[in-house]
Amino acid sequence: MSKNVKEKIGKIRKVSGPLVIASQMEHAKMYDVVKVGEKNLIGEIIEIHSDEAYIQVYEETGGLGPGENVYSTNEPLSVELAPGLLTSIYDGIQRPLDKIREISGDYITRGIDVPGIDREKKWEFKAVLKKGDAAVPGDIIGTVQETEIIEHRIMIPPHFPNGKIKELKSGTFTVTEILGTLETDKGDFELKMMHRWPVRKSRPILEQLPPTIPLVSGQRVIDAFFPIAKGGTACVPGPFGSGKTVIQHQLAKWADAQIIVYVGCGERGNEMTDVLMEFPELIDPHTGKPLMSRTVLIANTSNMPVAAREASVFTGITIAEYFRDMGYSVALMADSTSRWAEAMREISGRLEEMPGEEGYPAYLGSKIASFYERAGRVKCLSGKGDREGALSVIGAVSPPGGDFSDPVVQSTLRVVKVFWALESALAYTRHFPAISWLNSYSLYHDNIEEYLVEKISKDWPDMTAEAMRILQEESELIEIVRLVGKETLSKNDQLTLETARSIREDFLHQNAFHEVDTYTSFKKMYKMLGLILTFHHHVRSILDKITQPIEDVFNLPVREKIVRAKYIPENNLDEFEKIAESFKEELSNLAKWG
Repeated sequence: MSKNVKEKIGKIRKVSGPLVIASQMEHAKMYDVVKVGEKNLIGEIIEIHSDEAYIQVYEETGGLGPGENVYSTNEPLSVELAPGLLTSIYDGIQRPLDKIREISGDYITRGIDVPGIDREKKWEFKAVLKKGDAAVPGDIIGTVQETEIIEHRIMIPPHFPNGKIKELKSGTFTVTEILGTLETDKGDFELKMMHRWPVRKSRPILEQLPPTIPLVSGQRVIDAFFPIAKGGTACVPGPFGSGKTVIQHQLAKWADAQIIVYVGCGERGNEMTDVLMEFPELIDPHTGKPLMSRTVLIANTSNMPVAAREASVFTGITIAEYFRDMGYSVALMADSTSRWAEAMREISGRLEEMPGEEGYPAYLGSKIASFYERAGRVKCLSGKGDREGALSVIGAVSPPGGDFSDPVVQSTLRVVKVFWALESALAYTRHFPAISWLNSYSLYHDNIEEYLVEKISKDWPDMTAEAMRILQEESELIEIVRLVGKETLSKNDQLTLETARSIREDFLHQNAFHEVDTYTSFKKMYKMLGLILTFHHHVRSILDKITQPIEDVFNLPVREKIVRAKYIPENNLDEFEKIAESFKEELSNLAKWG
């Protein structure tokens, strides 16, 4: 961008917080990036009236005044895509925070311009294609070992035409050096490791695939009752202190996705600091290497300019799409989309737009949909069409006072297929994850049932359905108990209450900080739930033969073993069969004695 091109220069007419109105901008286009004032503050055009452009500025606008220049770049807000993304910590518009700190210290200097990808670092590039090979957009031309565990696949950018490789070299290059040439009908195109992509534009795919494979999280309440598929979308709403961030940390650490993109969108600075401090220290349980080796962090805290919150969400999902296009399974965590919606509300108010429900803009729903609908399991763009990738999106929502009728929650529910409703009452009783089994749901059960039947057991869907039925019956019986007391219930109903308590406390409750209980495989999950339900069935079958109080059944020594079954290591699952034999024997003796 050259500042001496006069036709590209406008003048500030008005400054209203993060909104700047500039005149003499007849050359401008919607969503063009502009540099505002003498400090070159980064902004984006979000509305145009005649020759006036309305600009949302991604930095603090204090000190700007009418008459200052506005320089248009004639380009939309884009991210740089190349080796060097993984392990990076960016702000909302892909400026690396570690590089900014080296330049300006602990505070971000306004107008500082640092490229998202290091231009000096050299990478070892290994060519996959050779001279004369046909090549189309999305084809992998070579690879770079970006981290110990992730191979970065260099692809022909989606906007290039079809052609054939005229030249391609292996060796050590920076991301901007020329690797080779693509010969096409429209001329020769230089091949580099890096290309740019507009954040508001979805990256193209060959085909959308049905979400038939579960994204295994190791969290029992999620995987058993409310699963999310690879390429699926989930919403985690909950009041303050209910554990949204902890759940997203668990998913980032344990979900069987190869790449994690974590977007801290408008969260409190101390929470984001915890994330930035913890993630580099976490060890990836799947590989034993640092979790950051397959993670990209985007930090945009609540004390940073509000306009950048929206950008941070789209920056994150564009980077996630890029890794999906390589054929990886990617999981994106956005914490929290409520703060993004609040930023939209503020900008909309300053634009003097007609407000919708609770002051949010009328386009709130479509804006949220444009984000979540970029998730999916896909056939990636390439000549062969044999590469599959998946992008799963999990967004936290922070409704005021935990009110799920909030417009942001309701707009999100219209587009996502999994609803993990967090309850403060559960969180305050130290039940983690505090996901309500009565208010949550998943619409992926039918999609992934065939996979679960094949990989776990044909009776797994029936087991989870029975466990959920018992929990629902408990909620009805609790009302009777409050009115007339537990003693008035039949033995069958008392057994239902006890089994429901066991499902809640011994199966659904999970300790995120216990080395064994923090993650549960499907195989162990099946055995745990099977143990509880088998005990339930055995007791029900001998209820008529037992004359002593039913509490004697609930206090059998084997019950303690069922309670502690969650701490049985994954490599010692034979222990479950021994526990099952123990309670069969104890119940048999009790029935004879009765």
